[in-house]
Amino acid sequence: MGATGSKLERALGDQFPEGERYFGLENFGNTCYCNSVLQALYFCVPFREQLLDYYSNNKYPADAEENLLTCLADLFLQITSQKKKTGAIAPKRFVQRLKKQNEIFRSFMHQDAHEFLNYLLNELVDILEKEAKDAKSDQENSPSSGKIANGIKDNNTFSNGPQKEPLITWVHENFQGILTNETRCLCCETVTARDETFFDLSIDIEQNSSITSCLKNFSSTETLNAEDKFFCDKCCSLQEAQKRMKIKKPPHILVIHLKRFKYIEQLGRYKKLSYRVVFPLELKLSNTVEDADAEYSLFAVVVHVGSGPNHGHYVSLVKSHNHWLFFDDENVEMIDESAVQTFFGSAQEYSSNNDHGYILFYERNGSLTVA
Repeated sequence: MGATGSKLERALGDQFPEGERYFGLENFGNTCYCNSVLQALYFCVPFREQLLDYYSNNKYPADAEENLLTCLADLFLQITSQKKKTGAIAPKRFVQRLKKQNEIFRSFMHQDAHEFLNYLLNELVDILEKEAKDAKSDQENSPSSGKIANGIKDNNTFSNGPQKEPLITWVHENFQGILTNETRCLCCETVTARDETFFDLSIDIEQNSSITSCLKNFSSTETLNAEDKFFCDKCCSLQEAQKRMKIKKPPHILVIHLKRFKYIEQLGRYKKLSYRVVFPLELKLSNTVEDADAEYSLFAVVVHVGSGPNHGHYVSLVKSHNHWLFFDDENVEMIDESAVQTFFGSAQEYSSNNDHGYILFYERNGSLTVA
């Protein structure tokens, strides 16, 4: 590990960022799905800083049971407080807690990185909300009811129709966006809109396409007719309608999941789509309700390596202080920015290239800052 560490330090030289740490994560038997996502989250600096702030401001009693939030914060703290600039760390406590809490991740079988990311973010929210509710019940008679507790805002300050989440946490502030599902009755032209929140966008992909074209398809207009007619409240009957999904509130951190695993009925199983999908370093999100382009910069990519859905490996690419780094479990190396395009996918169905971008992390320009 020392040789690897010194090689990375030599590659960066005087440009090694002040106070930054580049540590690989040891693999505990097919835990690459976890390691790759954790690296992407670690280098989402607003998330990292808010997690560590939360951890330092909320001292837990010695006998308190640990949870995924405390284990994740402890792991990030371990990395940031290392004396060495590079090396490897064993995320043992985090992995043990993950397996203890969710039997899906208990086996040594190949796991899905997107499923893990989704589970982790929702679990962090559940923990923060529970703590906030407990704190609120303890302070029911306190006059300072509008106070922010545990980094959580009362939802009275976030008015946008009925919300599923009673509280807005710093996890929401980083990752949550709002989609609006618009349905226009073709008889009376009445538009019905329904909002829903998201932490990531899962989009269908096509061969030799781009993220921009896939996002346009995601928001394309669909006609509801025949057996799929829409019940219009104004007409009080089933009518033909047009339906489309638009982004009402773009998130600070936009996570895009490419649906590379598709169920093929003829085969009776899932197949990996190795399609070439170009993801730009700079992305303009144009399918928003405001019709004003939201501009984003790519800072992390979780890559699936392998030809099928039930086996393979995960690695991650991370942009930190204008340098691109390649994380493969405990190994970390510097790569050229031009190497990112080698992970777009394969232009032909049968190709020796099995390294494909799977989860993309974009930061909104002019909002939060990543490393």
